[in-house]
Amino acid sequence: MQSLLGHVRVLQRLGPANRDRASALRVAVSVAGPSLALLAAGRPDLIVYAVFGALTGMYGRSEPHQLRLRHQLQAALVLLGGLGVGVLLSVHQLHSWTLVAVESVLAAAGSLFADKVGLKPNGPFFGILALGACASIPTPGPWPLAVLVGAGSAAFSIAVGFGGWVRGRVWERGADREVPPLRGMRRRAAWIHAARYFAAVAAAGSIGVGSGSGHPHWAMAAAAVPLAGADLPSSVYRGVHRIVGTLLGLVVVAAVLFPWAGSPLRLLPGHETAVLAVLVIVLQFTTELFMARHYGLAMVSFTPVILLVTQLAFPADPHLLVAERAVETLVGACTGIAVVVLIRRRPSAAAPGG
Repeated sequence: MQSLLGHVRVLQRLGPANRDRASALRVAVSVAGPSLALLAAGRPDLIVYAVFGALTGMYGRSEPHQLRLRHQLQAALVLLGGLGVGVLLSVHQLHSWTLVAVESVLAAAGSLFADKVGLKPNGPFFGILALGACASIPTPGPWPLAVLVGAGSAAFSIAVGFGGWVRGRVWERGADREVPPLRGMRRRAAWIHAARYFAAVAAAGSIGVGSGSGHPHWAMAAAAVPLAGADLPSSVYRGVHRIVGTLLGLVVVAAVLFPWAGSPLRLLPGHETAVLAVLVIVLQFTTELFMARHYGLAMVSFTPVILLVTQLAFPADPHLLVAERAVETLVGACTGIAVVVLIRRRPSAAAPGG
C-alpha cells in the first residue's frame, strides 16, 4: 500500500521550475505568428501545418542560444520530414497498413537520429505525430504549399528562439559542441531503443487498423510516449500521464466543440474559426508551461491543440473524434508500456534519450 501511495505521489509531483514562462512565450509566439497570418489570409485549413512547424520551438528550451539553434535546426528536420511524408501519403491516399509500415520505420530512424544528436525533448515523438496527423487528413491544394507553410513556420520558430542572442550578443565558447558519438554500449542501447520504437509503433498501429479505427495514428503516437522515459518507472509514469492527461484534455475539446449553449463557438457565432485559432495559441502556451514539469498537465492542453487544428483543416464529427482519441490513446500508451517491459535495456547502458 505504501509503495502504491508513493507511485501516486510521484505521478502528482511537479518538477522544478526553469524559466518556463519564457519558454512557453517563445513557443506561443512561434505558433501565433504563422497561425494569425494564415487566418488573415483566409487559409485556416493550413494552420495545422504551421503548428507542426512551430513545434520546432519546443526544442532546446533551456540551452545556450547557439546550441539551441543547432538543436532546433536538427529538430526541424525531424518535424518537416514527418510532415512532408505525411502530406505525400495523404496526396496519394496511402492509409491503414501503408501508414503503419512507413511510420514504424521512420519512428526507428528518428529515434537513432534523435539519440545521435541529443535532441531534447527526447526521441522522434513530434515527427511521428506530424506524420500521422498530416497523412490522416486531405491535403489542401496545391500540396507543396502545405510543406512550405510548415517550413516557413519552423524558420520563424528558429528565429524567435535565437532572438535573445541578437539582443544579448553573447556567444559561449564550446556551447555549440557536438554530442559525443555513439560508441560501444551507447550505440547498442541506441539500436535497442530504435527497435523498441519500431515494435511499439507497429504493434499499436496494427491494433488500430485491425480494429477498424479511423485514426490509428493516434495509437501509434501514444505508443511512442513511454519510450522517452529514462528507465522503467519513468516510462510507466509517462504512459499514465499520457492517458490521464489526454482524457482530461478531451473534456476541454468536448466543451469547445460539442453543440451546447456554453460552447465558445456558440457564444461567438460567425467567428468560430478565429476562436479555434486563438484557443490553439493559448493552449500551446500552457502546454509548454508544464511540458518539462508535469507531462500529464501538459497533455491536458496539448490534446485540444492537435484536435482543434485538425478540425480547422478537416472538420469531423466531434463526438466520434473524442471517442476514438480516448480509445486509441489507451491502446497506444498500454502498448508502449508493454514494449518497455518486454524489451529491456541493460542497466549498465546509458540511456540514449528518446
